[in-house]
Amino acid sequence: MYLIIKYIHIFCVTITMVLFTIRCVWMIQESHWLEQRWVKFIPHVIDSLLLISGVALVFILHQYPWTQTWLTAKLLALLFYIVMGSIALRVGKTKTIRIMAGIGALMILFYIITVALTRVVNPLAN
Repeated sequence: MYLIIKYIHIFCVTITMVLFTIRCVWMIQESHWLEQRWVKFIPHVIDSLLLISGVALVFILHQYPWTQTWLTAKLLALLFYIVMGSIALRVGKTKTIRIMAGIGALMILFYIITVALTRVVNPLAN
């Protein structure tokens, strides 16, 4: 069961990253695609599966935030990613702010992935 949930989690991370990047490009281009119903709906489904599979892995592996520093860092970075992503795609008042927030959100996402792979909070220090 562990491997199935792990692969679902990895798949959802990949799809989330790809969809977010595409939506950022569409935002820059002011594309009508951002208004499509599926574009507003599918990311929520994927992100929900991502969260559910992440929580399942926490319980399967018995590795909990606030006891595992790398997992705590991942969780806190996730909160920053959500804030930056919403600024990039909805809340940002100017295109420049949205672009900078989109770049920031992608950098945070890469940090989260790096921490997940290395289980090191500050991967650049090693």
